[in-house]
Amino acid sequence: MSPTTYDVCAIGNALVDVIADANEDFLREHKIAKGGMTLIDAERAGMLYDMIGPAVQISGGSAANTVAGIASLGGRPAYMGKVKADQLGAIFRHDLHAQGVYFATSPAPERRRDIQPVALDRRGGAPTGRCLILVTPDAQRSMNTYLGAAIEFGPEDVQPDIIKDSQVTYLEGYLFDPPEAKKAFHLAAKVAHDAGRQLALTLSDVFCVNRHRSEFIELIKNEVDILFANQNELMALYETRDLGDAVAKARSHCKLSVTTRSEKGAIIATAAETVEISALPVAKLVDTTGAGDLYAAGFLYGLTQGMSLTEAGKIGAFAAAEVISHYGPRPQKKLKELLKKNSAVA
Repeated sequence: MSPTTYDVCAIGNALVDVIADANEDFLREHKIAKGGMTLIDAERAGMLYDMIGPAVQISGGSAANTVAGIASLGGRPAYMGKVKADQLGAIFRHDLHAQGVYFATSPAPERRRDIQPVALDRRGGAPTGRCLILVTPDAQRSMNTYLGAAIEFGPEDVQPDIIKDSQVTYLEGYLFDPPEAKKAFHLAAKVAHDAGRQLALTLSDVFCVNRHRSEFIELIKNEVDILFANQNELMALYETRDLGDAVAKARSHCKLSVTTRSEKGAIIATAAETVEISALPVAKLVDTTGAGDLYAAGFLYGLTQGMSLTEAGKIGAFAAAEVISHYGPRPQKKLKELLKKNSAVA
């Protein structure tokens, strides 16, 4: 196989994360589902933004977090996702470029006829999406996502040359809702496989699984080489309470599955072997936002560098441990430098 310019190209919802502390009373008062992801409209996004306290704003989105992690490890990532040519869109683009991620998706144009206008952008068209992440004292994050311009990603935004030039194309399950995004997924899969590259999918959330179960299963069986999920997502996908059963079904549907289990570590399964990876201890659990995203980053980095499944899994555990030790879904220090000093991963 020919060498590539990029290790991983990711496609996902391009969002700016707004992260703030919240208590249980706030969640109950505003009927916010703790620990999950809820899609909200522009009006509710504006209301919650006005109600929360001081917040950190940083470019986010699940797949974008993953490629930022790959870049921090010293990898070569690219990204495709839709933002508006507005202030938050500029923040998103600047953050990715500053972190070493190639990102050249064209900004969303003025409102398409099939997209309803929203109150947050009086100039026309949906503004850059944002995810309001409320972190409770137990470090659980409750995500309230206004997708905005992200849902306008379609086949015309897929950059075939980038996919052909990437070892792995990584698809974010959160984006698998709009019809045009589904078409983009299938196009990306075809381009990747025609070029002899691999396709990866992250299930993203039980919410996504319940909405798209049958379509996800067909996608996994027919087009996905590498599947990422946490244990709840995988069991929901196969409608079982037995994780072993869910892993066995995933094994029969794709070449490689990676199932994270929080403090219990991860299970990596292929047709030939099953590898269990322990979670790394964290001095203080602060915020679980981005844990799965960074596990995928570490694993994909290791895999595309030719490491074994065990080695790649350990780097995934290392990256996840770093991100949950502070606020925000991205590394605060260069993971490449931290990794050199970590004997538990070496």
